[in-house]
Formats: sequence, C-alpha cells, structure tokens
Amino acid sequence: MSTKGEDILTNTEELLKIIKGSGLRKGFIALKLGITTYAFQKKVENRSQFKAGEIKILCDLLDITSLKE
Repeated sequence: MSTKGEDILTNTEELLKIIKGSGLRKGFIALKLGITTYAFQKKVENRSQFKAGEIKILCDLLDITSLKE
C-alpha cells in the first residue's frame, strides 16, 4: 500500500500478487473482513477505502508486516 497525500491507496497489483501467493480465495478473505466479495473487490481496486480494522485483518491473513508491501 502506498501513501498519496493523506489517503492510503492500495497497490492493487501487489495486493493481488500477495493474495495469489497465499492460496486464499478472495471470497474467504472478504468473509474474514466481514464484507461481501464485491465490496472487497471495490477496495482492492481503490473504488472504496479499507477501514483500519480491515487492514489489520488483511495483514494478519496475508502475513503482511509492512504497509509498504
């Protein structure tokens, strides 16, 4: 994820690469985040922002230790 001004934007390409490497399905990740698969896709594509709690869960699920990833 990268910073642009005050907004934190998702690096879509990198996040999708990490998800693919994790072996987890997007639907499973969305379920763990408590959102629909459609809402998750919108957030991945920067059409909606991840909430802080969702970022924490996502990082835990995908073993992301730095938001620079």
